[in-house]
Amino acid sequence: MKVNYQIQNTTFFSVLSDDQIEMIYMAALRVLELTGVRVHADEGVKLLADAGGHVSDGNLVQIPSHAVKSALQTAPERIALYGRDGNKEMMLEKNKVYYGTGSDCPFILDSQTKERRRFIFDDVANAAKIADALPNIDFFMSLGLVSDVPTFTYDRHQFLAMVANTTKPLIITAVDKAGMADIHKMCCVIRGGEEEFKKRPLIALYAEPSSPLNHTKTAVEKLLYAAEHNIPVIYTPCPIAGATAPATLAGILVQALAECLSGLVMAQQKNRGCPVIIGGVVSIMDMGRLIYSYGAPELHLLSAAFIDICKWLNLPNFSTGGCSDSKLIDQQAAIESALSILFATLSGANLVHDIGYLEYALVGSYDLLVMTDEIIGMVKHIAKGIRVDEESLALDVIHNVGPGGNFLAEEHTLKHFREEFWFPKLINRQNYEKWVENGSMCLADRVNKKVLNILQDYQPTPLADDVLEELREIIDKADRERM
Repeated sequence: MKVNYQIQNTTFFSVLSDDQIEMIYMAALRVLELTGVRVHADEGVKLLADAGGHVSDGNLVQIPSHAVKSALQTAPERIALYGRDGNKEMMLEKNKVYYGTGSDCPFILDSQTKERRRFIFDDVANAAKIADALPNIDFFMSLGLVSDVPTFTYDRHQFLAMVANTTKPLIITAVDKAGMADIHKMCCVIRGGEEEFKKRPLIALYAEPSSPLNHTKTAVEKLLYAAEHNIPVIYTPCPIAGATAPATLAGILVQALAECLSGLVMAQQKNRGCPVIIGGVVSIMDMGRLIYSYGAPELHLLSAAFIDICKWLNLPNFSTGGCSDSKLIDQQAAIESALSILFATLSGANLVHDIGYLEYALVGSYDLLVMTDEIIGMVKHIAKGIRVDEESLALDVIHNVGPGGNFLAEEHTLKHFREEFWFPKLINRQNYEKWVENGSMCLADRVNKKVLNILQDYQPTPLADDVLEELREIIDKADRERM
């Protein structure tokens, strides 16, 4: 019998110690107490005041620590999301990792023409179709911002393009509270009623405070609508170190956490126990080019650190990966996507989004989405770690084969290689002659070929005709009202 033996079943990774997390948390509480946040929605101000906040200058609210602690006590530590068919469950709890696209890129890098152009409805539909076909993509955000529909109701059209082309759980954006209400109504039609939707929520809402320490009227109204109706809501800032947040990495984490926690207090004050997810995109301003970098190593480090904080607080969380500042599918895109996926996975982030982003979130790419699906498969295999027990130590097999032998024909090899080895689908391991015979294609070529094959051959499960008609009626009504 072996005693004092520690087993590590998976890889282990963290950026911050518990003491460092506590320092950042206490600093965020001080920011909320002393500096406060601007809230540009009357109901949000009232909710914070009711929680004990001090209001001055109309909408500047200083939030006491006890209000934050109270909100943390009632916020759920696990949240479930479901696919359109009621299956494909994602249980957001500590160290369970899921992967999906980002949303609302204005441009697409067309996989057929290689042209950079505006996203349209069919592009979002095709992005959903590709995400539906990929085994390592668990949820779908729109990837693109539809530009060929009415401006003030684009969100309803965008949601239709998403939900009609994938059965995976969805994370949505909304123009405003009215848009959120219409999308909620559409979800209830799909589920067969609001109670059924509450049991198996199909969507989470993505909404943002505005750094530094600012909550817009639209963001708060969407947050509170979601809280009232128990719709999971991701309320996360996108601070920019050196521009809309301190240049120090600890400083940006303090500010980002304060922004998340102030939203959490409003939501819990509105409806105790409502599901809230925090985290976000936390990166730097490239001072030479004045862009918000999606490929910077600081993004990977900050994202993993923020997940450490979220787990310490027992809150479901949102992170970033599978994205790049590159303008095309090249070596830079592969490096930046792979590193971000590796860090996000090892951190234990619940929702790893923005897969498919190029050009610092201006461009969505089907090809990067497909390439990153392969990267995720590789990283998942690494994250499993190494099993160490009597069977895996293989002492009998080593003894039987002995010096100078080989293990290829051993029963032990046949039994274990499929689970121990990772098998690539796009990474090429052929010898040179076979590679030339198959067209001498680089990874980008193979990725593009797979994208075009999915677009041509894959058919997602369609919505029922009567459901589709009812969704279109909701959209048509919204279009008429906003004309």
